[in-house]
Amino acid sequence: MIGAGMGAMAAAARLAVAGHRVVVYERTETYGGAVRRFERDGFRFDTGPGLLTLPAVYRDLFVKTGKEALEDCVELVQVDPAARHVFSDGTEASLPNASRAGVVAALDEALGARAGERWGDFLVRAREAWERTRRPLLEEPLWPNWQVLASKEPYPSVPHRRLLRTRRAVALHEIGAWELRDPRLRELLDGYALAHGVDPEVAPASAAVLPYLEHAFGTWYVRGGIRELARAVYERCRERRVEFVFGAEVTRILDEDGRAAGVELGGDASRAAGTGGETVAEADVVVGTGPWRLRGLTDRKPYGPGAVEPEAEDRCPGRVVVCLALRGAREPNTAHRTVVHATDGGGDLELFRHGTLPDLPTVVVDRPDDPALRPNGEHESMVLTATVPSAAEYDWAAPGAADAFADRMVTAAERAVPGLRARMLWREVRTPVDTERETGAAGGAVPPPALAAPEGVLHPANTTAIPGLFTAGGWSHPGGGLPHAGMSGALVAGLIVEGPNFRGSQ
Repeated sequence: MIGAGMGAMAAAARLAVAGHRVVVYERTETYGGAVRRFERDGFRFDTGPGLLTLPAVYRDLFVKTGKEALEDCVELVQVDPAARHVFSDGTEASLPNASRAGVVAALDEALGARAGERWGDFLVRAREAWERTRRPLLEEPLWPNWQVLASKEPYPSVPHRRLLRTRRAVALHEIGAWELRDPRLRELLDGYALAHGVDPEVAPASAAVLPYLEHAFGTWYVRGGIRELARAVYERCRERRVEFVFGAEVTRILDEDGRAAGVELGGDASRAAGTGGETVAEADVVVGTGPWRLRGLTDRKPYGPGAVEPEAEDRCPGRVVVCLALRGAREPNTAHRTVVHATDGGGDLELFRHGTLPDLPTVVVDRPDDPALRPNGEHESMVLTATVPSAAEYDWAAPGAADAFADRMVTAAERAVPGLRARMLWREVRTPVDTERETGAAGGAVPPPALAAPEGVLHPANTTAIPGLFTAGGWSHPGGGLPHAGMSGALVAGLIVEGPNFRGSQ
């Protein structure tokens, strides 16, 4: 298995339970892929995802791979409110977790003019899009006739009369303009797409499922940080006798009689693997890295005619994460997550057009109430996150580039946290350059989730044209995000154990 990301580990644990001997070769010194932690002076920060949706994916993983349930291994806390939103005009709204009625009431109170009712009606339509796409898009291997998923927009949009014509929304921005109407609701909708690295201006209407997931299934925090989830999955793998070799870079996938037959390791990697100078590890099956990167590991074309081809990873956006060590205690009743929407939403979207940075971006502010993340009660750890161009689109390594943008993020965050700059002891800035180093993703890009629609997002299948070679993780079906990574691991394990007729868990 190439890499110890969340999707790969989810597959490894399931395969080990099924009786396979599994060896994971990871080129870095730790597991988890993008689910990382930064520590300094008693402060701890999640530098990848800060919250978890669809925890059922990982509950299923733990049920299927051992006696201890997920909640026996980590402490899950439902975050409430799900998020506080600070809109461009200064209006604020705190949205309850997993409560459509509560969200409707909160938006009505904050925005007035039937805003909550319109958002609630939108969520009903988003639920229908979710029900139409949930199983074929997330819970089953990518169909051989995958074009069916791109043949029709699953979102049941409302007819809109315009210039003597009746039209229906087929893009997310049209939902905002025609169905939500209030500019702050449009900011709310766009924010969900932006957080997933999806351009709201070109995203299909089916991207409505992104806010629906939060409202329907809730938003969860793992006590100690999301890195604790990666630790629990890693330990479950070890309990199932999965072997991990760190500092071991795979340089080639071996081919024998037309099928994947193992991997070749780099010079230092072979020593890390304890192969006594040998650079070859034989295997019956290889679970690979991102489909785009497979091309550099094999002379054969990984995907045959008619398959979903991998696109260049660096065309997708990345993220800048600013870890703030703060003096002073966290205020009581502070929201865990605050989304500070850009005062110029169009500037945010320029990152998709021209790879340029907004003056004051949309910033997600995470303030966990977790003693494990701070040295004592007189300090606070805070994480700021913004979606940005990848390292292929913007020179994040240029002198001062990262710090200059971090300054803008802090300024934006101060709209929600007054006096933030005066509380700072120090900060750590992480850019797509760091993401590329840690995950191998070209340009430090972050994979978007799969979206079914004519202009949707589909990722290459977990199977390849090379027998015995599979792929797991965010760049494979069904795409990016913690739940999707766990799903990809379940799909890969099912395809290996049950064969090509596997159709997903029932």
